[in-house]
Amino acid sequence: MKLTLGFSPCPNDTFIFDALIHHKIDTEGLEFEVLFDDVETLNQKALKGELDITKLSFHAFAYVADQYALLDAGSALGFGVGPLLISKKDFSGGLDANLKVGIPGKYTTANFLLGIAYPQLQNKELMVFSEIEAALLEEQIDLGLIIHENRFTYQDKGLNKIVDLGDYWEKLTGCAIPLGGIVINRNLDKEIQLKVNRLIRQSVEYAFAHPKSCIEFIKQHAQEMDEAVMYKHIDLYVNKYSINLGEEGRKAVDTLFKLAQERNLIPAVQQNLYI
Repeated sequence: MKLTLGFSPCPNDTFIFDALIHHKIDTEGLEFEVLFDDVETLNQKALKGELDITKLSFHAFAYVADQYALLDAGSALGFGVGPLLISKKDFSGGLDANLKVGIPGKYTTANFLLGIAYPQLQNKELMVFSEIEAALLEEQIDLGLIIHENRFTYQDKGLNKIVDLGDYWEKLTGCAIPLGGIVINRNLDKEIQLKVNRLIRQSVEYAFAHPKSCIEFIKQHAQEMDEAVMYKHIDLYVNKYSINLGEEGRKAVDTLFKLAQERNLIPAVQQNLYI
């Protein structure tokens, strides 16, 4: 049986899925057709129900929970891993509502957190996450909301941090920040859903046990990143929650949905979120 699988080319995702898609573990008869896309493109594909299994932002998950169920394996949650709001200019005097913000996608968790912390910032421009730093340097935008490996490179380019939205979330809730998860189409047999969850968990465990085995695959897809930065990226985004959400991880996801619904940022979700 072949299933479509979408994830990003970022090091945390390629680290997680390397063993699965390259048959370093027994895939128990399953084959995977892989599609690489940035997170917002994956969010849009999920909204259309195009993929059997996909990485997506937890913010976007609220809009597709009727079609997809969240796996316990493969998620990106953690402390100190949140999106950063950065700038080229000095905005220490405050953030005016007219400022233009480059965001990595309407349905990203980063944009959701921005809406909680700075509801006045509504002048937003959708951009591919990897283009935000350049747009700031060229003064096409005033503020940039960055995710992924850009949090390790912005200072080298002379850009400044305004706020760490992950830190803001942690102080607000005490929970790890839920960034992205792996979801599976609810139309697939429950046995297949559970098998995929088990295989992704095994793939993460294999990667932790053999961290050098996937380095070429990660390098092949990483953008402008040396090996030290790649592993720093992986260390931030791949952790115990990637093996199994557990009670803590589920609490963080539930808290995100609860706060978002209270602020009318997402629709009410009646469906059970998890497989």
